[in-house]
This record gives sequence, structure tokens and C-alpha cells, in this order.
Amino acid sequence: MSLAWRRAEPLVCAALGTLLTVAFVHTSAWALAPLTIALLVWRLNQAAPGRAALLAWCFGTAWLCTGTWWLFISLHRYGGLPAWMAALAVLALAAALSLYMALAAALYARWRRGRVLGDAALFAALWLLAELARGVIFTGFPWVAGGYALVDAPLALLAPWIGAYGLGALIAFSAAWLAALTCKTPAQRAWWATPVLLAWLTPAAFGPVSFTQPSGTLSVSLLQSNVAQDEKFAAERMPAALLWAAQTMSASRADLVVAPETIIPLLPEQLEQFAPGYWPALLERFAGPAQAALFGLPLGDYERGYSNSVVGLSSAPIYRYDKVHLVPFGEFIPTGFRWFTELMRIPLGDFQRGVLDAPSFKVKDERVAPNICYEDLFGEELAVRFANAATAPTLMANVSNIGWFGDTIAIAQHLNISRFRALEFQRPMLRATNTGATAIVDHRGVVIAMLAPHTRGTLEGNVQGRTGLTPFAWWASRWGLWPLLWLALGVIAFSLWRAQAARAAPP
Repeated sequence: MSLAWRRAEPLVCAALGTLLTVAFVHTSAWALAPLTIALLVWRLNQAAPGRAALLAWCFGTAWLCTGTWWLFISLHRYGGLPAWMAALAVLALAAALSLYMALAAALYARWRRGRVLGDAALFAALWLLAELARGVIFTGFPWVAGGYALVDAPLALLAPWIGAYGLGALIAFSAAWLAALTCKTPAQRAWWATPVLLAWLTPAAFGPVSFTQPSGTLSVSLLQSNVAQDEKFAAERMPAALLWAAQTMSASRADLVVAPETIIPLLPEQLEQFAPGYWPALLERFAGPAQAALFGLPLGDYERGYSNSVVGLSSAPIYRYDKVHLVPFGEFIPTGFRWFTELMRIPLGDFQRGVLDAPSFKVKDERVAPNICYEDLFGEELAVRFANAATAPTLMANVSNIGWFGDTIAIAQHLNISRFRALEFQRPMLRATNTGATAIVDHRGVVIAMLAPHTRGTLEGNVQGRTGLTPFAWWASRWGLWPLLWLALGVIAFSLWRAQAARAAPP
């Protein structure tokens, strides 16, 4: 290897990581996921452990930086951090989270044996461990987890079986398999590539397996308020925004009205200052069983603490869901980082967590399971609500405010994540957001209606609930991500045992 190439190689791996991000925004380009990872593995196959760690770290850092660069907007534009500090914070987060991938690559380079099947399985297991670590440790940050790139790929039909992390492991396995073919002859490459092609195309040939059945149909009205983030808490702008929300919800004739996260940014008792009679009027409007409303607002008090919540109004009592998976620095302050949050001007922090197995909101004969903002990244947590098939949700509703991140790829990414949740559970997903994407997603993960982002309006439509459990809902509701963890560790242990046995065998 020439000195020039050795110096350029980390930059090439960073470019591959950057290219991978495209697959998470333009999902028709899903083939970029296995191809870019295959090129990374090809280089790892020729590297020592330390070098492999560097290349994978560069790949991962670029991937996460380009996939989550919009965090810069929330930190700088709305948080008030200097641009250099906000950019450094995004880079530091990406670099730190990529250490999992660097360690996985180093172990792969150390343990690989030059066998196509064994090396592919080993890389997939290590990749899976790295993604699980990123998605769970320190509350987790699974944005741009590998499986989300496949929401429109043929392999997405396996989502109800193995979930997003399982699909991510299949991408890694396929990529490592393809990378190993570079050492084969042309005839051997065609032969060895056949199993991978069959694995990717076979699900599409057989079509989707339906694990759920239709239940009832609801007419729905989804609000998109389009309030600029820097105006959301401005006293002079709040009355007009509150008036629009109340008038729009009250005018709806749908069975269920869903409005975004904190569309009411004040506690109920604080509303009287800005809009006298506002809260009692809402309670009266949705007091009967004919219609229901589900919308976001903060709840609580100084003594018991505050929560980022969703309220459901229909027949008494009032339904309440408190957000469980809070956002670090936005909704709670990690230990040792209060100095960082004090540098920002974000009016959030230190919320209380809700309960993981929250009950659903009953609307006619349907059971609606709300989740707030990026909670829908954690499919294993949503799965807890499916432990009892008799009370499991028949549809899901995500209320979000992505206004923190401006007009960026975060909108498309979050929509695709919601679509993946719909695939995993075979449940429709309603999305009511502040700035987008407000959409109705059916149980196949298909967007059947959507408002244009960054517009104010109401999306009307019908949604059909579903009953029954997918395999993913069944095992994840009972054991979370532990089956995937033990599978990865088992593959690694078997690979090391085979390597030890090979070394101990007589020549």
C-alpha cells in the first residue's frame, strides 16, 4: 500500500459513510446501504486491528455527522450556542458514538479467519452489538440505525419478524459476504453471490405475510400547526397559536382529532392568563363519546415534577400519557452536563418519566397508543404495550415537534422511522407534527396521505385499526432486545470456538 493511499484511505471511508446517509433520506436508494458497508468491509479485510478501528471510526463519524447534522440547528439557532461550539458538539457526539463501530471493526480484524460464511456471520454479529450499544447505552441514540435504510427495500418484508436491528444485521452480513468475494475468481463470485441475491429477493417473491386482521375504521383529523420554534413560547404570539389550535380541533367532525406535541405549550392552570376559558371550553367540546381529541401539552406541578404529556379527551376520565423516553439535554440533564445546558436558551429540562406499559386511549372500538417525538425510534419499548394481545393497541399515534431542526432531512428521516414501526407491528401510524411530516401511514408502512411540511393545515382521512401480533411484537414485548444480544454473542462465541479448534487440529 502506497503512503499516499494510506493517508487518503480514512477520508475515503468517511466519504462512504457520508454516502450511506443518502439511503436514510431517499429510501429508493436503499442499495447504497449494503454497497457502502461492503466497501468498508473490503478494506477491513486487509487491515490490522488498529487500522481497522480507525477506518470504521472515520466511516461511522461521517455517517452520524451527516445523518444528524440538523442537531446543529437546535443547538445554535434555538439553543443560542456559538456556531463553533454547536458544530463541535455534533462532531463530538458522532465521534463518541462511532467508537462502538471502531471496537467492532478491530475485533473483526483480529478474529476473522478468511472464510466467507464465518467472516460474514462474525461481522454481522459485531455490527449488531455496535448498533445495540448505540441504541441502548446512555439512554440510546439509534437514529440512522442500519435497518431504517430498508423501509422500501424487498427485505423490509422481514421487519415484522426481526425488527430494525435484525435487518441491520442482515445488511452487515450481506455486505461482508459480498466483500469476501473480491478474493474469488469471476466464476466463483457468481456462484457465491447467488445466496445473497436470493436472500434479498425471496421475500418479495413470496409477498408480505399478514399477522394482523382489520378491526374498525376511524375518521381522523391531524393538525399541523407550523409554529416557528423561536415563536412557540413568545408571549405575544402564543394567543393566536392557541386560538388556531382550539378552533381547528373544535371544528373537526372526525372521530379522532390528533394535534402535535406541546401544541398547547402551557400548563392547564397557566392558560387562563393567555386565553381565559380555554381549557374548560376544550373539556366541554370533547366531553361525549361521539368524538375524541388527542393532543400534547406539559402537565404537573413544582412539588411532583412536570411531564411532557399527551391528553385524550372523550368520555371521562381524561386520558393521560406521559413521555417515557426523554431527550438528553432537552427534557432531562445528564449527570455532569448541567454546565452545557446552562449555555443554551432552551425552555425545557428535567421532566419526569411516564410508565413504559401505558394503557391505550380508547376511541370507539379502537385502542390508540400514543408516543411522543423520538420515542418511536425505540421499537422495543413500544412493543411492551403488545404483551397482552387482548389489550394491545389497534393503531399508534406519534405527536412530534421537529421544528427544533428546521427544514432539514430530519423530517424525512423521522417519517421513515414511523413507517418502519408500522411495518414491525403491522399497525397504522398517525403522525401529527408541528412542522412535518404530518401523515397517515397504513399497516404496511405506506404513506396514504401527508401534508406538505412547513405549512399550517389539517389532514383528513380514514384509518383502519388492526388486531393480532407480529412475531416481532410477540418476542420483543416479552424479552426486549435480549434475544438479539444473545444471538450476537452466540455467533461470536461459536466463531472463536471454531478458530480455536482449527488451531488445535493436527496439521
